[in-house]
Amino acid sequence: MTVPSNPDIFLARSDAELDGCFDAYAVLRPHLARDQFVPQVRRQEAQGFQIVALRDEGRVKSAAGFRLAEFMAWGRVLYIDDLTTLPEARGRGFAGLLLDWVTEYARRQGCQAVHLDTGYARHAAHRVYLSKGFELSSHHMAKPIV
Repeated sequence: MTVPSNPDIFLARSDAELDGCFDAYAVLRPHLARDQFVPQVRRQEAQGFQIVALRDEGRVKSAAGFRLAEFMAWGRVLYIDDLTTLPEARGRGFAGLLLDWVTEYARRQGCQAVHLDTGYARHAAHRVYLSKGFELSSHHMAKPIV
């Protein structure tokens, strides 16, 4: 694994910074359209959503969308909605660096834990999460409303 020597990790705030995250996001969320991405992020910001991005060689290679939330079951936590890395940038430690960043951010915000849901078949992602101390603790279930 080749970790960049000086990655630029930042909270994407401006429309241009958010738009720079789109290519990484489209890998994980292919249903997203570029022209709707920033408006979608802005709507979710009203619910506390933020994106932290990792830029290397002038391009966002990895990004994580997250929010702070409080639950009866878990207390105050940082919940990761999305963690994505460009396919050509995988295996370089970018996702791990973002997980380290969100963990420290959560600590500074007084959170008791960092939570996320992950798809069953995302085995490479599971290896990263487990290597960073995450534990498999539940099944997420959903019922579509049609």
